[in-house]
Amino acid sequence: MLALEFRFLAGRYHGNPWGRHVNEGDVDWPPEPWRLLRTLIATWHHKVKITSKHDEAILGALIETLAETTPEFHLPIASHSHTRHYMPGKAGKPSLVHDAFVAVGRDTPLYIGWPGLELPEEQAQLLDDLLGVMGFFGRAESWVEACRVADLPKPNCRPGDDPIDRVTGELHGEVVSVHSPVAANKYAQRREEFCADKMLAKTLPDGLLAALSLDTADLQKQGWSAPPAAQQINYIRPLDALRPQRKAQSHSHPLPEPTTARFMLLGKPLPRVEDSLRIGELMRLAVMSAFGKDDAGKRLAPPLFSGHGLPEDNRHKHAFYLPFDSNGDGRLDRVVLHVAAGFDRKARRVVGELSRRKKKLWEPNGGEWRLLLEGMGGHEICSELTATSRYWVSATPYLHPWHVKKNFSAADQIRRECEIRGFPEIIDLKRVQTIKAGGRDRRPIDFRRFRSSKRNQSQPDRHGSFWEITFADPFDDGPLALGFACHFGLGLFQPDQR
Repeated sequence: MLALEFRFLAGRYHGNPWGRHVNEGDVDWPPEPWRLLRTLIATWHHKVKITSKHDEAILGALIETLAETTPEFHLPIASHSHTRHYMPGKAGKPSLVHDAFVAVGRDTPLYIGWPGLELPEEQAQLLDDLLGVMGFFGRAESWVEACRVADLPKPNCRPGDDPIDRVTGELHGEVVSVHSPVAANKYAQRREEFCADKMLAKTLPDGLLAALSLDTADLQKQGWSAPPAAQQINYIRPLDALRPQRKAQSHSHPLPEPTTARFMLLGKPLPRVEDSLRIGELMRLAVMSAFGKDDAGKRLAPPLFSGHGLPEDNRHKHAFYLPFDSNGDGRLDRVVLHVAAGFDRKARRVVGELSRRKKKLWEPNGGEWRLLLEGMGGHEICSELTATSRYWVSATPYLHPWHVKKNFSAADQIRRECEIRGFPEIIDLKRVQTIKAGGRDRRPIDFRRFRSSKRNQSQPDRHGSFWEITFADPFDDGPLALGFACHFGLGLFQPDQR
């Protein structure tokens, strides 16, 4: 058996069927056997003829041998695709061209086989020489590496006319028509029939090799509706031969669990940045509600989201509900849900359903905002709060979590908290009086600073302050939120890219 392997180096096979205009967007798949023999002939003339030790008669014999038997194909997974571009036209008017091609994997070869065919040694050697220097198969854009192989994978495209399984009645393929070379004796008969017409005789040279070498434009100019050295035969190819298919992902290591979900707030008017703490609390209530309750009415939200029942060494690994202003207009338009320990399967499902269930953040005074999930993943989901930087500035007031004492100021508390949480060393810490929000200066006391659900909670700092932090090394473990109620939007810092 003779079997050939073709790898398309650019992941494309370009082949416009005979008689079809390029703008029809059609592609011959499987590649026409007639085209393959013409490619071997072209390779002989351009790359092998001058240096080959083989006589051209051997090439003719090889072509006639391959034309005697109809080949079978093993088609790789592929899809029908195209590009569109304009070409210069007459009178400066461009014309739109559809360049259709078959997209195939660079490492998924096409195989062509001739069952029961064994080539004589000289023909086999010449074929190896031709395949070794073959640059393209189809149009010149179809870069290819070709070789002869010992075995042909199970063919999935064979000559035939009936795609229906007569036992089960199942449709197992589709019929496509392609051009295949005629046998040498059949071409000789055809030549005798048409040679009486002197015009057609010009395109009917003696011998199959010469007939397959004719230029397509010359054949069409003489009115041939099909190449005289070819015949149309039907193949049955798989139903999904040119349908896009999702490639199965294989990972040697499990993918890391997502840690961050980013939501868009939808509603009018959007809440002000001064209400960050209240929106953070409402976001937590929405997530807790999404987890539901058991039959006894107990909430099912895990400790990483509720913040209750956590081990003492948790170190702020549970959920942060952080609203922020993404465009600087002074309105909260995004909310980030960040859990450093990661979302498990159930948490991913619940968080994803916050949008689908049309969950809303709502206040008793009538304010309500829908949530739209924009993405879930790692730090890249929200670069406005997680970009790597040495310089960080307050976006909401920082409220120190411990009482101020001698040698234990608010600045000392920021340094201690960063040290406890394993952040880089702070080399510069500067207090600022105001920050810009929506083009206006905001003071700490302009912000909501008391939790609605914890009205009687002891709070060492009731005023708040703004800060600029410079770390010794770039901080890449964002988002950065410190101090009292940092899990609900207070004490939020943003990377300063200036």
